Amino acid sequence: MEYSWDFGPVFERFDMLALGLLNTVKIAAVSIVLGVLVGMILAVMRLSSKKALRWPAAIFIEFYRNTPPIVHFFWFFYALPVMLSVSLSPYVAAVLALSTQSGAFYAEVFRGGIVSIERGQWEGAKALGMSHQAQMRRIIVPQAVSRMVPPFIERSFELLKTTALASTLAYADLLYQAMMVNSETFRPLEVYTTIAAMYLVLLITASQLARLAENRLTAYQ
Repeated sequence: MEYSWDFGPVFERFDMLALGLLNTVKIAAVSIVLGVLVGMILAVMRLSSKKALRWPAAIFIEFYRNTPPIVHFFWFFYALPVMLSVSLSPYVAAVLALSTQSGAFYAEVFRGGIVSIERGQWEGAKALGMSHQAQMRRIIVPQAVSRMVPPFIERSFELLKTTALASTLAYADLLYQAMMVNSETFRPLEVYTTIAAMYLVLLITASQLARLAENRLTAYQ
């Protein structure tokens, strides 16, 4: 039996998919910003000489690196409200899950970039009489940033793809909206082919923008 493709019913509801795409971008952008903040804090803690700071950060990072992302979504949406006697919207729960998870990975990106700088750079800065803060600001971080960019971009792409799990919380992202369209049209092949193309365009666009930013950063340095 030959299947007859018909994208008409899907395109008639394209506004629903466009809304889902917008919500996907929104949740990804907010989660990346918050994830960077979390990652910076964790990286500083991991690089600290104090065990009281290093160990909690290490445990946090290892927890997120070794547990499935969907567990984080369910924990923030179902478990945290029970613990705190509060109600979280799907959007807030998804942002918390994505930003804490990405923060754990960003922390390792930041830490790895800093510790990759050769010891001679640290010793040379110290010989010039620079304080630790001045060493980081003027010598170490500028060199480390260029090494952080590729893994940072890769991790951000993974976050963007992980946003699809927000649909399990009934957040109206692209995947959730696609399920709604499918329930109305009963055209799963057309619906999911369309959103696959939308994800592809989104990620390619993001990739090109990231490459442009990376090239400009390299040229600036």
